[in-house]
Amino acid sequence: MKKALLYIFAFLFIQFFAPWAVYAVWILASGGTVTDIFLVFNGKGGNVISASMIITGSAVCSVITVVLFLWRKWAVVSPAWLKKGNWDVLFWSAIISLGTLLPSVWLQDLLPELPDAMGDTFKMIIRNPFGYLMICLFAPLVEELVFRGAILKSLLKTFKNHWVAILISAVFFAVAHFNPAQMPHAFLIALLLGWMYYRSGSILPGIALHWVNNTAAYITYMLFPAAADMKLIEVYNGDTLRLYLSLVISVCILLISIYQLNRKMRR
Repeated sequence: MKKALLYIFAFLFIQFFAPWAVYAVWILASGGTVTDIFLVFNGKGGNVISASMIITGSAVCSVITVVLFLWRKWAVVSPAWLKKGNWDVLFWSAIISLGTLLPSVWLQDLLPELPDAMGDTFKMIIRNPFGYLMICLFAPLVEELVFRGAILKSLLKTFKNHWVAILISAVFFAVAHFNPAQMPHAFLIALLLGWMYYRSGSILPGIALHWVNNTAAYITYMLFPAAADMKLIEVYNGDTLRLYLSLVISVCILLISIYQLNRKMRR
């Protein structure tokens, strides 16, 4: 458990301080002053922080995190799993993500409305040409490396019941987003990602699921930006029959994918 706490602390430390270092250098290089940096740090910098700054900060965070976790061998990446020909597992890992999207949004709609601390930032990033890199490539790779490849791996060695380890890692994953609106979905998807890591012993299936999940959200916003602020029933123009049919189809995809993965993944 101590190792898992060390890993989450290291991850959060990098996530907090590395971007601010990037912002400080960016502001100074753009002709700003130390006073401007402190204003931004205190949330009084107006529109000084741009999408390009955030994406650059995220890229720096990702590189530092990956290098640190691999250098310290907190997480180990090996091509051995792929050499076994587990391409069908990657396929079903991608498909299972499609089955989680609608049920997750529907369940979130049933909950009380939670504050969205990242809504405006997400919209700003996604409109940037490099937004896809941050949301769909950096995030899946780094988060699976840290939360499954390091934290969950450590917890699985600590607890005899693997579901206890998966549950704790899911809580860590949800809280680490620091955004109440994202936490329910992050927690539920982390349970699935944790089970996939436990069954496969590799972070690659999780990366595949995570990539498809984030890419689907990215494409949906790009094509239907208004949907981001709508309830699911509003997206279906109040047609509950179509909504429930879509949910049934999604759940079928989810269950079939889980069945296939359970057959094909060997612990």
